[in-house]
Amino acid sequence: MSELKKVCFVLLVVIIPFVFINCSSSDDPGTTMMTDDLDNDGIADANDNCSDVANFSQTDSDGDGIGDSCDTTFNFSTQSCTNGTADGFACSGYDLLLNIPLDVMEATDGNDSWGWTDPTTSKEYALMGLNNGVAFIDITNPNEAIYLGKLPTATSSSLWRDVKVYQDHAFIVSEANNHGMQVFDLTRLRNVANPPETFTADTHYTGFGSAHNIVINEDSGYAYAVGTTQSNGGPLFINIQDPKNPQDEGGYGNDAYSHDAQVIIYNGPDTDYTGKEILIGSNENEIAIVDVTDKANPQRISTISYNDVGYVHQGWFTDDHRYFILGDEGDEFNFGYNSRTLIFDFTDLDNPSFQTQYLGPTAAIDHNGYIKGNSLFLANYTAGIRIIDISQIGSSTLTETGFFDTYPENNNTSFDGAWSVYPYFESGNIVISDINRGLFVIKKSI
Repeated sequence: MSELKKVCFVLLVVIIPFVFINCSSSDDPGTTMMTDDLDNDGIADANDNCSDVANFSQTDSDGDGIGDSCDTTFNFSTQSCTNGTADGFACSGYDLLLNIPLDVMEATDGNDSWGWTDPTTSKEYALMGLNNGVAFIDITNPNEAIYLGKLPTATSSSLWRDVKVYQDHAFIVSEANNHGMQVFDLTRLRNVANPPETFTADTHYTGFGSAHNIVINEDSGYAYAVGTTQSNGGPLFINIQDPKNPQDEGGYGNDAYSHDAQVIIYNGPDTDYTGKEILIGSNENEIAIVDVTDKANPQRISTISYNDVGYVHQGWFTDDHRYFILGDEGDEFNFGYNSRTLIFDFTDLDNPSFQTQYLGPTAAIDHNGYIKGNSLFLANYTAGIRIIDISQIGSSTLTETGFFDTYPENNNTSFDGAWSVYPYFESGNIVISDINRGLFVIKKSI
């Protein structure tokens, strides 16, 4: 064979298979473009509004063309409360500024919430409890909220998670097994380059396992974990004055299991306790008043119960420390009440007395309630958030002045809808955490 023929033969042997291999129909650029599915959600990338994260429903709540699972800047137009509705939600006197669904935060259930205002930038942030962690959302401009990311649970998922803030740090507990307390430095939210970020805790305190709730007295620098397996479920005392270095200082277990509590430096009408650190425990079957000034020697002051106790759940002092307003989570189920709020006169801490009760307009269960000035902001499960005027509490008169119903299906006696509310932002924006529909921000109508 001549040299020229040999060369041609070699070229044919090498090139022809290469041509056939690289011209197969599976490598046609047009076909590849139409069939690639990087996130394996069954939707071709060319048609997928979120090709990096599986988004089977293709939900795009703010209509910006980016699926919720990939959307970190959440555009939302304010929906005014007009003729009793805002964007399909029943309302009175409050407008809807924002709603971020749970799937944006990659969660299935919402629970607690709190807020943080950055003392340097004055930006406002919502902290949203989820079944699998805590989400952080910049809501300075609720119409352009930024989902910054999430701190995953320390162990496993749980329907119960609670978060509070002290000295620019978030403190997080859960009923997840062996969860302990996560501490997260909120100033890290100032510099999130590529949201949403998966955060890690700055400190993981393991002085207890699971806890139902975390209570913080910002004036003393103490956290109180309640509903743990220690101290008979009573409050554990944790010094958090150095936020990243929590210190165990004992606990109190001489009363019933504590579901929730409020702890204050007392400045009310009972001068015997002026300046003392007083804990009010919502303890399933009673309210317990305890002097916890001396952590080594806490002292019960008194306890009080009332008729038709279902489940003593959570309460809050009025600003003057004279009245305590309590929610019972079981009386609607067990006794057929409409939403019942109980008011106690704490003028004499040694001898507290029941004053009156307020019945709401629906059969929904009352959950967490917080007081700001002359208003009680009550998370009322299926009835959403109710705002109640307490300015005439001395004459036993409470009046509903507004509401926003985050659960439009019904107002039944069930555990759906609004879990908690945070009404303390200077802007007047109010955060609602909803079990079924995620984060809401509302504001009083002008």
